[in-house]
Amino acid sequence: MALDDPLAIECKPGKDPGTTILQLTGPVTLRNLFDLQSKLRSDDLPRVSILDLAGVPYMDSAGMGAIVNHYVHCQNKGVKLVVAGVSSRVMELFKLTRVDSVMNLAPSVEAAEAAL
Repeated sequence: MALDDPLAIECKPGKDPGTTILQLTGPVTLRNLFDLQSKLRSDDLPRVSILDLAGVPYMDSAGMGAIVNHYVHCQNKGVKLVVAGVSSRVMELFKLTRVDSVMNLAPSVEAAEAAL
């Protein structure tokens, strides 16, 4: 997967009512950020949102900014956000920016759903 590949965004229901899984596949970069931002800014927020990053091999600072903005938006709306499946490369960015100490992280979507 190249860094300029498109970002696929799939929204699906979780196991529990009121839970939505937003599955991202591809790099989250400035180049493909606008579709993601449109999806994240939806006013139709669930009670629980799981952001599945298992298919994200790379994220730049603009991508991280979009994730942080979504986290703040969820906090303001009373939505619980769990970020799942963060790859080791993307986790380095989470650690560098200390976002890993603020957001709820889970090793997989299954683990995130089990912890709810």
